[in-house]
Amino acid sequence: MALPPIAITREIHQVGGYGLTSPEDAAIYLIDFAGHAALIDTGGGRGQKSLLHHIARVGVRLESIECLLLTHCHFDHTGGAHELRDRLGCPVIAHELDADFLEQADQEATAASQYGIKLRPCVVDRRLRGAQETVLLGGRIITALHIPGHSPGSVAYITESEGQTVLFGQDVHGPLDVRLHSNWSDYRASLAKLLALDADILCEGHYGVFRGKPAVAEFIQSFLDPATEPNPVTG
Repeated sequence: MALPPIAITREIHQVGGYGLTSPEDAAIYLIDFAGHAALIDTGGGRGQKSLLHHIARVGVRLESIECLLLTHCHFDHTGGAHELRDRLGCPVIAHELDADFLEQADQEATAASQYGIKLRPCVVDRRLRGAQETVLLGGRIITALHIPGHSPGSVAYITESEGQTVLFGQDVHGPLDVRLHSNWSDYRASLAKLLALDADILCEGHYGVFRGKPAVAEFIQSFLDPATEPNPVTG
């Protein structure tokens, strides 16, 4: 039996991911700022019917979704972006260093080949550039922070909800893989950036939701602790 959407704050829910949509999907998060909504990632696409059901279940109208915020190019996070963009009529936002992989449907860099599924090309309507940019949603600020390492254009999104700093870090855990253009030194520097945010809540892509500054910091720090570079192929 599929799980119901998971409330993180009154404004933020997990509406996709394992147990909610298709098994290969990474977590999909929904932000709703007083009728102005955005999705963080889209999953692989095969669980889209369940995704749309969960969005409706938390009371968000599809026409209120204003953008798809992609954390990085990998299939389990973006395979559904093409269809959702068409269905919802909203822009796709991703970092410029991953955008070409999506627009060209690079089956290896997006890890689609590892899932045995063919990724469809997806237009990136807004390319994030540089270390940090701002996305406005209903007059509220979502900060896009470039955190390369897992992929060249990995991005974390940070916002405030109910007085708490919420970090959408997604694949904080990696892995690192030369086929994905991963970079070990960039990855460690990015983890240090995430630690410095001192977030109250971490919404990760595969490990769930961490609440409280100590729990968030402990999880991020656990991937900084290894002193040696991992195997460059398997991470």
